[in-house]
Amino acid sequence: MFGIPDKQAVSMTDAAAAQIGKLMADGSKKGLRIGIKKGGCAGMEYTMDYVDNIDPNDEVVEQNGARVMIAPMAQMFLFGTEIDYQVSLLQSGFHFKNPNVTEACGCGESIKFEGM
Repeated sequence: MFGIPDKQAVSMTDAAAAQIGKLMADGSKKGLRIGIKKGGCAGMEYTMDYVDNIDPNDEVVEQNGARVMIAPMAQMFLFGTEIDYQVSLLQSGFHFKNPNVTEACGCGESIKFEGM
């Protein structure tokens, strides 16, 4: 929808693609849908849901057996984002390196975009 020819809307590190692929391995889910919603300290939050069906309006990115769908309303906010999966001593989870974010709260869960 907001794409540039020959450039994916988002990219995944090998760790993120492996984790998404692992969670999709049983075949019951079509992929991981990423979106944006209002909330959190800075005003917006990422949403992530494993889904059974691909919405025809989703932007679909596939890499190394992993499939990510970007919800239509989030596409302009997520373009150029790299999705990573990190494991540390106390936690593990997906992390977003989003060039469109102008501000983030200290906990890293909430983000802000220019003009919002």
